[in-house]
Amino acid sequence: MIRVERLSKSFAANDEKIAAVAGIDFEVKAGDMTTLLGPSGCGKTTTLRCLAGLERPQAGRIVIGDETAVDVDAGVFVPPQRRNLGMVFQSYAIWPHMTVMENVAYALEGRGIGKAERKQLAMAALELVQLAAFAERPAPRLSGGQQQRVAIARAMVGHPQALLFDEPLSNLDARLRIDMRNELRRIQRRSGLTAIYVTHDQAEALAISDWIIVMKEGRIVERGRPVDIYRHPRHVFTAQFLGATNLIAGTVAEVDAAGQLAVVTAVGRILGIDPTRALTAGAKVKVSIRPEDLSTHAAAGEAVNTIEGRMTFAAFGGAAVEAELRCGETNIACLLDRDADLTPGRAITLRAKADACLVLPEE
Repeated sequence: MIRVERLSKSFAANDEKIAAVAGIDFEVKAGDMTTLLGPSGCGKTTTLRCLAGLERPQAGRIVIGDETAVDVDAGVFVPPQRRNLGMVFQSYAIWPHMTVMENVAYALEGRGIGKAERKQLAMAALELVQLAAFAERPAPRLSGGQQQRVAIARAMVGHPQALLFDEPLSNLDARLRIDMRNELRRIQRRSGLTAIYVTHDQAEALAISDWIIVMKEGRIVERGRPVDIYRHPRHVFTAQFLGATNLIAGTVAEVDAAGQLAVVTAVGRILGIDPTRALTAGAKVKVSIRPEDLSTHAAAGEAVNTIEGRMTFAAFGGAAVEAELRCGETNIACLLDRDADLTPGRAITLRAKADACLVLPEE
């Protein structure tokens, strides 16, 4: 388990201090893959570097397993080499003059492990990432995805307490990136290692994580399981950052006994649910509706959550048509059947179920 408490880290810039991480708390359970997700500059990589011992925080405490790695108040700072963590960076950092096995075994140098045992451990790590057959191949003769797996094997070879990933797939092309994220998830599950993964890629975070921690401006916005945080975000920032959504401004008109809200918006009256369970009548809100939750197939004559508009844009995407409608002064993104009529300007009526319309506090 990894526990982070009140972690803060600032950097000096132009005679002022910029808070990269501002007093965050979180836990990662043993065997889980937790992703720190957010835009550039949100503090996710700084948090990872504090965990690795590559940055010294100004405040807070970090516990890795049974050992306190950092306790600023108590003056404790365990150096990186003593934290027993494996780290995979954006660059593969593969030694070009070594074979695949030598690259992996090199991580064990200086640990008092004999050559024969180093080779045995390196081969076991290569088996885990399915590269044992390439053990004697010169490292530069591998593909980008294979080199990334070598970097993962090298991080795992010393049986670390946890693996840290700093946007490890950012240098790969789109197709290989998808293949590697799935392979990385399989490797992590096979090994059972605890992992913390940093990315700004929402699809990547949803695909590989047990838990997602959304960060913004050095703080944690919210934390949850991928399906929960995607389907029921509690903040406008999360809804907008984690996938595509329509955000429709409105005012809560009423809240019924079951907790369903009626919201008056520019595109009509919308019934929805409040994930925060804190909104009351009169609150200024944004209604979040994912494009895939808008349908043209609801029962005819249904007045609830009906949005009417005219198509202004359509792009065939294979499985569906990505379309945009103009509804008064509001643009609405939706997905249509791939055989839909794409005539510009045609009228379309969309509907959404109330439980797919999330009513969120205005930020």
